[in-house]
Amino acid sequence: MRQSHFRRGFGLRGLVHDRLVGEYHSDLVDSMRARSYTLTAGGLTVRLAREFGFCYGVDRAVEYAYETRVMFPGRRIHLVGEIIHNPHVNARLESLGIAILRRGATGEFEFGAVAPDDVVIVPAFGVTREAFQRLDAVGCVLVDTTCGSVLNVWKRVESYARDGFTAVIHGKYQHEETRATASQVNQYPGGRYVVVRDMSDARMLCTFIERGSGAEEIRRHFRAASSPGFDPERDLERIGVANQTTMLSGESLAIAAELRTAMVARHGEAEAERRFRTFDTICSATQDRQDAVLKLLDDSVDVMVVIGGYNSSNTTHLAALCATRVPTFHVEDSSGIDPESGVIRHKAAGADAETSTGGWLGPEVRVVGVTAGASTPNSRVGEAIERIFATRGIDVTGLGGGAAAEAGAGG
Repeated sequence: MRQSHFRRGFGLRGLVHDRLVGEYHSDLVDSMRARSYTLTAGGLTVRLAREFGFCYGVDRAVEYAYETRVMFPGRRIHLVGEIIHNPHVNARLESLGIAILRRGATGEFEFGAVAPDDVVIVPAFGVTREAFQRLDAVGCVLVDTTCGSVLNVWKRVESYARDGFTAVIHGKYQHEETRATASQVNQYPGGRYVVVRDMSDARMLCTFIERGSGAEEIRRHFRAASSPGFDPERDLERIGVANQTTMLSGESLAIAAELRTAMVARHGEAEAERRFRTFDTICSATQDRQDAVLKLLDDSVDVMVVIGGYNSSNTTHLAALCATRVPTFHVEDSSGIDPESGVIRHKAAGADAETSTGGWLGPEVRVVGVTAGASTPNSRVGEAIERIFATRGIDVTGLGGGAAAEAGAGG
């Protein structure tokens, strides 16, 4: 019987390594790493956060997708949504002949085009249990790149449902990862979940837990972000907290603390111990990038440039962190920085629409901080840094290695 569900690589790294390096590597970034993550030229300094860009889970998913193309050269290959939230990487996969499956009018992925002989790649944030079941029914080959950190959250949420606890998930209910996480409760009859976007949402639940009133308001507010038939009077008696792995760690911990306080106020300390569970499920890479950018902000940075997809949760949270301290420009890609016009195309923290700002790199700006979300390859980071310098008329394209880099690093 042929294997139809692959969760590990195919052992073909040697065959895809050169292509991955060519498409996603940056000599300039390597040079900056070797020089304390700093490049100074022409009176302008760019400082990189010490943790940025591709995390292990993303790196693994992208490599696995390239290996899949090599492993199945004559087969049609589909990808369920985006492999990661980076338009450049997804476009690269499409150029390899990997077709991206989109959501239909119902909000579910369309699998009608998938045949039994096809290969389907599951992205790093996973898919819902229902999507897995539909693909299993087709009988196609599944290549599962779901991140290990996400799988750990699924196990936690599954344990809550198994033991009769409602999963309170700190996340964005429309995000692929949170949808997949929430679906894990469906393994058990009566499994329940509710998704809180922020502290405001969490406090609505806390108020109900403490006072036992406002059930209808809770149902209405969380109708799209809770399990079918969610009943606060029944489903908030015992709760377990988890989170989308890319949320702000401090906010997730604060939400868990608020919910525990509410349970203690309602039931008392001893009873709350039996009714409340929590587990910090922020992935280490997300935490490392948040910690690194906070350290960078303490280092006399005048402005921040954050690089990554606008729909990337971890990137938007990095931008939000930076925006509390200095002027911050979240660019989806290096192409958002136009050296000739001096205009930067970006999204402000919390904004819905992209905007353009001229004169963002005025003479008063001497130090630019740069970080990137976990879905951003080094090649795009390096290109963005080149464009930042070029906005000042400074050419650093030759500073990616060797003697040239030595000469330019401290100039």
